[in-house]
Amino acid sequence: MNRSVKPRPNRRSFNSEIARKAIHLSSLSIAVIYCHISRELALVLLIPLFSGFFIVDFLKNYVPPVSKWYHETFGAMLRDHELERETAQFNGATFITLSALLLVLFFPKIIAITAFALVAVSDTVAALVGKKFGRHKIGEKSLEGSAAFLLSAVIIVLCIPRLSIGAGILMALSATLAEAFTLKIGTMKIDDNLTIPLAAAVSGYLCYLLLFPAMLPELSLCP
Repeated sequence: MNRSVKPRPNRRSFNSEIARKAIHLSSLSIAVIYCHISRELALVLLIPLFSGFFIVDFLKNYVPPVSKWYHETFGAMLRDHELERETAQFNGATFITLSALLLVLFFPKIIAITAFALVAVSDTVAALVGKKFGRHKIGEKSLEGSAAFLLSAVIIVLCIPRLSIGAGILMALSATLAEAFTLKIGTMKIDDNLTIPLAAAVSGYLCYLLLFPAMLPELSLCP
């Protein structure tokens, strides 16, 4: 989620940011539920969930009545790029459910749960701290927000059972960097609801693959 250091004319109020982040934080329920269900059941739930968000997002880009309803209903909580109507845009909810789906599909359970917890919790903490106290710019974000992200991320990885401390710290660092610096493909910005969990998951998985391959089977068990 973008945390601008300098105010802009259409910058949302802090209360609006809290409302948006409360919704974002609620996505942590996906990780909590995945702790208690199988990978197969998680996919059965996530595929239609992502499809629903994607369809609404797609229709609001091309169907005027849907666009009007969407912007009137959610406009106060949308980012600047999500408000643009000249080009097709997808919102954070679509990307967060896509990231959950990709994590479940391609990564061991403990790594997937950890990576998703980082984007749900640490991104929320970083956005609120950056919005309220951000003064020093780092990338497109603030040093204060990034520090809050890293601190909360370290706390999260230390609380995950059976996750190697080394791999967990690497995941926290990777997620922090992904949140601080926007990834672009051409002129298109990649939403950090996607880059944060994937950066964390890839780094954690590679750490195990290279240093602790014998421990990989344990990562598919419930925490």
